[in-house]
Amino acid sequence: MEVTGGCEHYSRSCQLRAPCCGKFYTCRLCHDSKESHKMDRFNVTQVQCMECKCVQKAQQTCEQCHMVFGDYYCNICHLFDKDKKQYHCDGCGICRIGPKEEFEHCTKCNLCLPLSLRGNHKCIENVSRQDCPICLEDIHTSRVGARVLPCGHLLHSTCYEDMLKQGYRCPLCMRSALDMTRYWRQLDDEVAQTPMPSEYQNMTVEILCNDCSSRSTVPFHILGMKCESCSSYNTAQEGKTLTQTARE
Repeated sequence: MEVTGGCEHYSRSCQLRAPCCGKFYTCRLCHDSKESHKMDRFNVTQVQCMECKCVQKAQQTCEQCHMVFGDYYCNICHLFDKDKKQYHCDGCGICRIGPKEEFEHCTKCNLCLPLSLRGNHKCIENVSRQDCPICLEDIHTSRVGARVLPCGHLLHSTCYEDMLKQGYRCPLCMRSALDMTRYWRQLDDEVAQTPMPSEYQNMTVEILCNDCSSRSTVPFHILGMKCESCSSYNTAQEGKTLTQTARE
């Protein structure tokens, strides 16, 4: 029999008996939203068929009416759902949406990443165990995909899109999350076309570059101060002191 029913989170034809309170819920997320405690899905041992109401051991097909509880079933996570090319990753300890052959587990980041990022991302140890800095919710077990920034930090993909509406920098380390080369060139032209008032034309300021971490002393300009090392304008003034340079 085909899978019927489920909840807003998963398509499945059974309910899980929560090992913590003995109540039946369609999934752990439904349980956690109703109860004052969280359900450990790994300790689930029993399910109830939505078709014939038979309570039985956790398995993919009902032992009484032969209803298929989920096109995909993991006997470790006790995840039932429609087929999304899922696979269980021993490194992550949970199921991921695949296809499996398109992903690889990074042991340092402790996260499955697309093969396109192999050798092309900055590793941060156990980065997926940190909460998303935008919404402050869990990333590792979230049903929302993660976005890897050039600095190595992670955001929920939806939070990443929200971040781009407000700015271009990682909220944790302030490094540029996009290739800003074209914008920096435009800013070069704007700075060249916008001379500072005479009392500021010989002022310099010490800056720290958020992109390359270099420090330099550069001409002060209201539109931005350019890093001498990497040409980024993603810089921060160190202190508030402006220095008057000698006139020729």
